Amino acid sequence: MIITGQKINDRYEIEKLIGEGGMANVYLATDTILDRKVAVKVLRGDLSGDEKFVRRFQREALSASSLSHPNIVEIYDVGEDDGNFYIVMEYIEGKTLKQLIKKRGVLTLPETIDIMLQLLDALASAHDSYIIHRDIKPQNIMIKESGLVKITDFGIAMALNSVELTQTNSVMGSVHYLPPEQASGKGSTIRSDIYSLGILMFEMLTGKMPFKGDSAVEIALKHMKEPLPSVRELNPVVPQSIENIILKASAKNPKNRYRDVRQMAEDIKTSLDAERQDEEKITFKYPETDFSDTKTINVLKEEKKEVNEEKPVAKQITEEDKIEKSNKKKMIIISCIIGGFACLMMFIIILLPKLTESEEIRVPDIYGMEISKAEEMIKKAGFKISSRKKSSDEIDANLVIETEPSKNRYVKKGSTITIYYSSGSKKILIEDYVGQNVYEVKAKLELEGIKVEIEEKEVTEAVKYEGKEQLIIEQSIKKGEKVTSGQNITLYIPKILSTYPDMVTDAWTLERATEFCEKYGLTLKVTYKETNEVPANVVLAQSPKAGEEIFENVTFKIVVSKEQPTTTTTKAPTTQQSENNENDGE
Repeated sequence: MIITGQKINDRYEIEKLIGEGGMANVYLATDTILDRKVAVKVLRGDLSGDEKFVRRFQREALSASSLSHPNIVEIYDVGEDDGNFYIVMEYIEGKTLKQLIKKRGVLTLPETIDIMLQLLDALASAHDSYIIHRDIKPQNIMIKESGLVKITDFGIAMALNSVELTQTNSVMGSVHYLPPEQASGKGSTIRSDIYSLGILMFEMLTGKMPFKGDSAVEIALKHMKEPLPSVRELNPVVPQSIENIILKASAKNPKNRYRDVRQMAEDIKTSLDAERQDEEKITFKYPETDFSDTKTINVLKEEKKEVNEEKPVAKQITEEDKIEKSNKKKMIIISCIIGGFACLMMFIIILLPKLTESEEIRVPDIYGMEISKAEEMIKKAGFKISSRKKSSDEIDANLVIETEPSKNRYVKKGSTITIYYSSGSKKILIEDYVGQNVYEVKAKLELEGIKVEIEEKEVTEAVKYEGKEQLIIEQSIKKGEKVTSGQNITLYIPKILSTYPDMVTDAWTLERATEFCEKYGLTLKVTYKETNEVPANVVLAQSPKAGEEIFENVTFKIVVSKEQPTTTTTKAPTTQQSENNENDGE
């Protein structure tokens, strides 16, 4: 058991438990050598006892540690200490995507697109290194306050693929995002991660998971057999282009999904373009029913066969029967040989030439051509056409930028070639973003191709900005200006500089000043002054003065009004007063 203050490998000092899961516990720790905060994930006892799993876990974690990407949590160290197998990772201050969805219910379109593009960029880097995550889910995605997305658990996810988990809490956490091919026991590919991303995108835009059940098996079967519920029925704001992306990513047949994460990213980037507003619902080229439970079907077939079989009737076999049976066998063999030879000759003479005919033709190079001429050339080559506009700062309007499939590739005659042609340099009109959420604006501008930087700007009126730390207070480009794709804009959010308020001018009460000191960890020292000019318990003076920066554990001094006595009482004369009176009399 790991406890606070314990050192892992005589280096990582445990501070507190920050997360628990079916396979590991996560602790916040200090790397005492490099003096930095780290997250230490320690495998639970049942998995630590599986030697085969531990070897795979260490190997895969070390492999994942080679990944270097801003959207992937960095792995610093992997090891074992006193029977505890651990991974030391970059510590991320923020929330999991699951926590964000629970808090918000439904994310906005710009937020969802921003998160998806970051995830896709990270997975593209991992897939390029032949590393498949296999356990994409919102619990494994961290979001920092800046909006930066980080994927975690690469090493553990890959290692878990080699063992069969039976713990309910381990399976149930991932089965909601489980690709049908994994549910049916087939291997994982990069398209398996794409399926999980599709389910994740569904959850972000609806606040719900598409398939529910009382057990992991029931949910897995729904992934294999039931169609995905309509995103647009659950959230009418979602356009058909976005629903098509989700449907394509989460297709049950991997052949119907995106070929890789980059293709999915490109589709998302254009999803809100004006040309795609009237997009029709996607249809699949390949059947979606390739994931039947073959094991169950085979068992049923065998049972049916046994029920239908009749017991043979006993019969005495004579010598004549044996000769007749032998002759029948010879005739069958001869017939099979002749028939096989005839089929072979037919195949060679008739079918082989047709099969060897080339059904594929080369995609012409139409780069830089005017769109109408390019379309004419593609049609003459024997292809169907789909044309889409794409903004470009380099290519003039109506000239071809690229094709999909790309030039000089051989594809089947009659296939659809998508032609991307330039709409010219896209000018984006800058609006007044002051008062809007910085991350929503960032996502919106980045979809337009604008590079966005977020900077904090000191403000002194702390009370005015409480709860508004994510709202824009200033922008580097003014409202009404037009910019091109690739240009930079800086959005400023408040950095609240805690300063002392003017308690004297604002007539703070002693009670309010006390609450202020408790909030900022100050030691309050009160001096009273009698006066009838202001009500009692009102601040008359303060030190430090208004506007000075607040530091914790400092003594804050105030002078507070105290009511003067309104009635006077007759006092007996003092000795000195009596003597004076007597002298006066003399």
